[in-house]
Amino acid sequence: MMEKNAKIYVAGHRGMVGSAICRALGRMGYANLVTRTHEELDLCRQDQVEAFFAQEQPDYVFLAAAKVGGILANRDAPADFLYDNLILELNVIHGAWQNHCRKLLFLGSSCIYPRLAPQPIREESLLTSALEETNEAYALAKISGLKYCAYLREQYGADFISAMPTNLYGPGDNYHPTHSHVLPALIRRFHEAKEAGAGEVVCWGTGSPLREFMYVDDLAEACLLLMQVYSGKETVNLGTGEELSIRELTELVAKVVGYEGEIRWDPSKPDGTPRKLLDVGKLESLGYHHTTKLEEGIRRTYQDFLAGPIRARR
Repeated sequence: MMEKNAKIYVAGHRGMVGSAICRALGRMGYANLVTRTHEELDLCRQDQVEAFFAQEQPDYVFLAAAKVGGILANRDAPADFLYDNLILELNVIHGAWQNHCRKLLFLGSSCIYPRLAPQPIREESLLTSALEETNEAYALAKISGLKYCAYLREQYGADFISAMPTNLYGPGDNYHPTHSHVLPALIRRFHEAKEAGAGEVVCWGTGSPLREFMYVDDLAEACLLLMQVYSGKETVNLGTGEELSIRELTELVAKVVGYEGEIRWDPSKPDGTPRKLLDVGKLESLGYHHTTKLEEGIRRTYQDFLAGPIRARR
């Protein structure tokens, strides 16, 4: 169990996941949090990371920092996604181990499972077949971070664990028109179409892929639970166990935003992985179940978009 006065470092605290973890820690009475902005600490610089850990000596680390993006961003900059994520992860994990961090949680992503993994995806499916080409570089980096945690546990006894979140959304998301994930991208697209009085919105692909979505504050609660009760080299899936098609998601986002025009699909654009549903049996066996229903979560996320016009359009 994490002591209430323990020093906790949240890497990536200004991102969607990191900020949700900070909110959850605050609700649980943890006040001794250590954070750094990118300007204060460049996690891709080994010398800076080593100096930070030597000075701060955190007891616990949540590694939520990452370079992330949607299909287009991953397709256009695979070298950047591989390098930045790989260097960042190894620097933080190694710095934590060198300075005797008591426990570290590394966050992977469900997109690093094989493209055609049996559904719902169990944790042992990792590395059993080919990856999804559209995010292969990101996946390779995340797999390396996950494996480094497992190897440190195996070789040195480090209590470093990993978790595999499903598709996430919520306050603090990135609403960039080309570099965001599907749900925040749809929120922005439908909002702007409504504001402009557009008669139709064109969406990528066929709408047939099936996806699972988890509200980020639910994810944060699951992360805290793992830090408290889980210790093992195997990763743990973090999700809802519920799925819907991209077409159904698109219609739901349009409904929440209030867009009433036509939705047209462009099958010349890639769909990505056909189905991606996590088996959350291990997580639920630890006593966790998500609480935020998708429509309610989208409403909260849309309100976040409306409240932050400058950030939302970054």
